[in-house]
Order: sequence, then C-alpha cells, then structure tokens
Amino acid sequence: MIDFTQLFPGIGTFLTQDPATVLARIGLIVLGFILAYLGFKGTLEPLIMVPMGIGMMAVNAGMLFLTDGSTGTMFLDALVSDTNGLMNILQIDFLQPIYTFTFSNGLIACLVFMGIGARSEISFMLARPWQSIIIAIFAELGTFVTLILGFKFFGLDAGAAAAIATIGGADGPMVLFTSLHLAPHLFVPISIIAYLYLSLTYGGYPYLIRLFVPHKYRGIDMYIEEPEVPARTKFIFIIVVCTLLCLLLPVASPLFLSFFIGMAVKEANIGHYVKILEETISYISTFFLGLLLGCLCDANTLLNPVVFKILVLGITALAFSAIGGLIGGWVMYHVTKKRFNPVVGIAGVSCVPTTAKLAQHAASEEDPFSMVLGAAMGANISGVITSAICAGIFVATVSLVH
Repeated sequence: MIDFTQLFPGIGTFLTQDPATVLARIGLIVLGFILAYLGFKGTLEPLIMVPMGIGMMAVNAGMLFLTDGSTGTMFLDALVSDTNGLMNILQIDFLQPIYTFTFSNGLIACLVFMGIGARSEISFMLARPWQSIIIAIFAELGTFVTLILGFKFFGLDAGAAAAIATIGGADGPMVLFTSLHLAPHLFVPISIIAYLYLSLTYGGYPYLIRLFVPHKYRGIDMYIEEPEVPARTKFIFIIVVCTLLCLLLPVASPLFLSFFIGMAVKEANIGHYVKILEETISYISTFFLGLLLGCLCDANTLLNPVVFKILVLGITALAFSAIGGLIGGWVMYHVTKKRFNPVVGIAGVSCVPTTAKLAQHAASEEDPFSMVLGAAMGANISGVITSAICAGIFVATVSLVH
C-alpha cells in the first residue's frame, strides 16, 4: 500500500493540520496569487508584489513532514535563535542564510535605503526647507496616533506599539529596522502587513485627497525650476546632517548613514557607485525583500492573535498620516496666502516617490498645466528624514524605559 500523505506531503499536511491552519494556508495561497497577478498587471508595485506573492504561495503549498513528526518547510525559520539550531538550519533551509545575514540584523533595510538615497534629489527640499519640513512633521500624525492607541487601548507593550506605529511613516525599510529592535517577536507580521498596506492603501490615498481638498484648490500651480544649488553645498549639507543625526540618535545611525551615503555619492558624482547602488544593490535587495517577506507568510506565523491588532493599527497609521499631511498642506496654503497647493501635503508621507507622484496626479487631473512635483519631492525627502528621526527616537526612548 502506498501512503499518499507521505508521497505527496504538501497535500498530506492538509489532512493532518487543524482546520484553522489549513484555511489560513489556503487563504494565503489565494492571496499570494492575487498579489502576484496584480503585480504582473502593474496595479500594485511589481518589484515587491511578484516575488512576494509567489513566495507566499510556495511556502504555504510546500509544507512537509519533518523528522520529528511536525510540519515545516525547506525555506527558512524566522524563530530559530539558539546557536546550534541556527547552524543546523543554515545547512538545510535554502533562504536561511539570506534571512540570517541580511534580515535579522537589519542589513537589507539599510541596503534599500542606500538605493533610495542614490535616487533622491535634495535640491527641491533645500529650495523650500521650511515648507518641506512642516509638511513632513504633519505627516507623522499617524505614527503618534497609532503609538497612543496601541499602548493605551490595544494592550500592547511600548516596544510593540512603537514598532507598529512606524507603519505610519510609510517607509518599509524603516519598519523593518524598528521592529527588529523594538518587537523582534512580532517582526515578521509587522513587516509583512506593512508592505501589504504600503502597496494596497495608496489606492485609497487619491480618495483622501479628493475628500480633504476640494477640486478648485487642486489645480494651484507651484511650478519651480530645479534650483541651482551647487553640488558642494548639497554635499556639505548631506554629510553635516548625517553626522548631526548620528550624534543625536546613534541607535538609528545605520539608517542615517545608509540614506545619506547614497545621496553623498550621487552629489560627489561617483558614477560607478551610483550605478551599483541604483541598478544592482537596490534591485537585488528589493527582490530578496519581497521574496523573503512572501516566504515568511506561512500560516503558523500569521495565526498569532496579535495580527488582528496590527492590521487595524497599520491601516490607522497610514490613514492618519495622509490626513495629517493634507492638514499640513492646508496650513501652508494659508501661511503662504493661497500660493500653496494643499495636495502637496500627501507627499509628506515618505514613500519616495509614490506619494509625490500622487500629488502631481491629483493636480494634473484638475489642471493639466499645474505643476507641483518639485514641491512634492521636497516634502517627500523631508518625510524620509523625519520618519528616520521618529524611528530613532522610538528605539532610544523605549530602550530607556525598559
């Protein structure tokens, strides 16, 4: 007699696991297919969603029986911590080395940040520094609202509440880095939900723009030519700010260094480094980021009861950050005596350059000749820096509390 559960263990594990786990696996396989397909169509970000969706499908389909009779996969184990167990699993699970040496120490977040820095143009921020910074500060509303809600009303400890709150900064690498420091036991679900929301909720941001900015204000033109800021000025500003932030918040210095080193090599016109960061390191790290996040989406990891709280708080964080940014846009509209387009406020939510493009798209819908992208990019870069500062403050203060 042939035991088909052993011959085809991927199917056999469905017959031995509890119904909740089975339903979760099936649901995640379906979700993975949807994400990969939407990435293929370009509805969602394909760089993340295609590898993430396929990884999610594979890890939930590829369950097998381990030697001790339990079920598991040949992908990776995010929860292994003892040295002997880690050395054994590094020789078995094919993605474990990448996870251990790039994810669990935050390296992959820093590599992505280097690529973001190399693509960033700081001239627009320097052209309107106070406007950009004020917008970015308002766009942190979701971070602080979620921190209070998570700690006071959802029963989370300070570390978990702060880690989830960083979703409001809308910066995936920041969430990875902060959750590893403040809530390593929740790192996997926080990171997965953050990246899912970052892809899914931007579809909702245009509706928030329409809700908070009446159509007659969306067409205000803010065209400015790219400022003639000398490369030397930009380079000195970059390295001085990097040093100052590292001095004030050393716990977040890996993030600061990664972001500003990318900007510095661009302004120093080191073409080989810029090409490596933009075309090699950036894409390799983004690919493995998406793939490993998908492979971390196994049913057992996401059946943690706290996942529901993360789902609620994550969407709350992103929604309030968008609302805060738009409120900041209205503040600047009145401060500048109606010469500021309020839709630029959405760009304070620091997903470079997605939210800046959303601002420009909203303005162009109302007036095809309206140009706000320069001001939006300034707010976008300020948002990245502000989010990193908030993450550093959270890590430093929560560590002091504990």
